[in-house]
Amino acid sequence: MPQHPILLVGGSGVIGRWTARLLRAAHPDAPLLIGGRDRVKTESVAAGIGHAEGVVLDLAAEDLGLGTQPVSAVAIFFKDDSLAALHFAQARGVPHMSISSSIHEIGPEVAAYMHRPSAMPVVLGAEWLVGATTIPALEAARTFGEIDDVSIGALLDEQDTGGPAAALDVERLIASTPAALTRRGGNYIWRSGDDAKVTFRAADGTVTQADALAPYDVVGLATALGAPNVQFNLAMGISSSRRRGEPFSTEIIIELSGRDHAGKPLRTRHAVVHPEGQMPLTGLGVAMVLERLAGLGGQLKVAPGLYFPYQLLEPETYLARLKQAGGTILRLDAET
Repeated sequence: MPQHPILLVGGSGVIGRWTARLLRAAHPDAPLLIGGRDRVKTESVAAGIGHAEGVVLDLAAEDLGLGTQPVSAVAIFFKDDSLAALHFAQARGVPHMSISSSIHEIGPEVAAYMHRPSAMPVVLGAEWLVGATTIPALEAARTFGEIDDVSIGALLDEQDTGGPAAALDVERLIASTPAALTRRGGNYIWRSGDDAKVTFRAADGTVTQADALAPYDVVGLATALGAPNVQFNLAMGISSSRRRGEPFSTEIIIELSGRDHAGKPLRTRHAVVHPEGQMPLTGLGVAMVLERLAGLGGQLKVAPGLYFPYQLLEPETYLARLKQAGGTILRLDAET
């Protein structure tokens, strides 16, 4: 049976293009629909990707303007306040993935899923860089018998702006988030004001000013690891590579503390780094989740349910693809 195309809503944007390129590299024959508002732009991107079609989408239409065109999965790369793409996917019974809603915006998507839980898989994809934080953190946690604290520090270089949709997402999250969900002492709390102002050390050791943020990594890691203390902090400034006189990069500092399997105190620090910034890592995570959802490469399709990306990404495969895509995981000094 021919494979129906994967629909990328906003596929002509920066993250959409990275996703399409990475899907094409891994699956040369997988058909793609590059969806957007500008026909010239979507068709140009599709031509550059190959085995893809550029389509103009209408989010006000139940069929998104696609008519009877079948699809195998839907991913959307910007905040869809109307849930048009999700309702379209539910009506077609195909998997849906979004990457823009934060914890405080989760209600509409969850409500839509709860009303039709058996329709298809729904992926709440707004982990920080879609698996680039959760998968390395969960792998680092394997050396622990018990984890007390998880502290994530994401450093986004001020030159790493991405496309207009990505910039709007960051602006919206900063403006609309009154407080950031954090786990402290086994309880979920909301950090705000001075409590939301922190520092962390970048990959090169520089102390960096940061603000509390609450991507899905907070609840995902707290639940998966059973850690009583989990926090996520975002800094926007100069990345470690640019301080060395090199081009900007993106970095994620993962700090874990607790006890090893023998009960001895243990603390680790790792950095996930990509020399081209945030977009390649985001595109990689979306591409690999879509591969699962669409059953590419002979993978078993995902059963209907509500998922985070890390639940669908096979760690060994993800880490190999991360390296192949130019990403690096560094072990840092845990003591200073």
